[in-house]
Amino acid sequence: MKLRVFGLGWGMGLAAAGAIALGGMAFAQNVPEQFVVSGKAAERIQDFTTINLATAERIAEGCEKLAEAQGVQISIMVLDNDGNHVYMDRMDGQGYLNIVTADMKARTALLGREPSKNRMNRVLQDPNQELQQIQLGFFANSGGLPIVVNKQLIGAVGVGGSAPRVPVWSDEICAHKAMVEVIGPSVPPLVEDLPRRENANPGDRPVPRFVAAAPPKSSLPAEFVVGGKGAGNVFDGNQISLAAARKIARTCRDWAESKGGTMSLYIINTAGEFVHMERMDGQVYNNIRTALLKAQTALQTRQPTSIRAAQLRNDPSGLPRSSAYFDFFAVPGGIPIVVDGQMIGAVGVGGGAGGGDENCAIEGLQATFGDRVTLPVYPAAAGGGR
Repeated sequence: MKLRVFGLGWGMGLAAAGAIALGGMAFAQNVPEQFVVSGKAAERIQDFTTINLATAERIAEGCEKLAEAQGVQISIMVLDNDGNHVYMDRMDGQGYLNIVTADMKARTALLGREPSKNRMNRVLQDPNQELQQIQLGFFANSGGLPIVVNKQLIGAVGVGGSAPRVPVWSDEICAHKAMVEVIGPSVPPLVEDLPRRENANPGDRPVPRFVAAAPPKSSLPAEFVVGGKGAGNVFDGNQISLAAARKIARTCRDWAESKGGTMSLYIINTAGEFVHMERMDGQVYNNIRTALLKAQTALQTRQPTSIRAAQLRNDPSGLPRSSAYFDFFAVPGGIPIVVDGQMIGAVGVGGGAGGGDENCAIEGLQATFGDRVTLPVYPAAAGGGR
């Protein structure tokens, strides 16, 4: 299985250096605290201008409600002004292309400091520009918007996964309406959609349909896994549902807060694609990155990362070689999500969580699946507990 990592941290340093050089406190006065990381958390990352978790979550949830009202599914990614992941949701039934394009649109809006549709419009007007856009790392498609408050860029949002019906609906319209709801009327209006050029030499090759006669089934409760039409879209009845992933994350978040800590968390499905992600305020790149590496390692090895971490400490001979060759990350905090003996995804937690990354993940898994979930068990001779 080949797991994909798409530019986590791409554009690191786009904003933080300017914030330090010009004085973070001046920026803190420019952007209302309800939208950005503030206080001790901002001091820790030396940046008073980066979008906070609460704002990112509200934008994502607002867009998802709009999508539900339209009867469609979307994937949404919110980045901070350094290009780090802050919050991500994949609605049930979304596949790889939907998920990854949400990230690509957000990065295009962030790096270009403009809606990604502007680049799409340039390509529509002059197709010769597309190669240059690709070479520069831009994704010339609509659905990505910079998040700007009081003329200060604090992040970017990208939405992918739904067919446009302009002016009623599109990925970009979803993101824009959600931003207006959260930030207010200062959000700039959307730019004009230019018509696509007609294909001068259309082909007549028949396009096959590829639809299963019946949706895949799962023995697990419907609230745990993607089901129905969503499962049919991805031909998989055993992918963790967004609802279950969010419950894991929010339990872990609350637990970390109760311990006076913070965490970053990724939940991925059995194909290694993002389902849900969140970064609590004050977390830095290595906290975010290690959470993803832990989730991917747990998925690939079908084991908690704490097993390999303990084995390395007990007998390091040979294990560093396999860890390096296979890109395993041997630090506790990653756990395969196995319910009633069926693997449906993996979770990775980084950043400490106030009481241990693995403990935080376990709290979320237990709250979501009860005694149906498989958890690490430590022998009493090793000190008990976890």
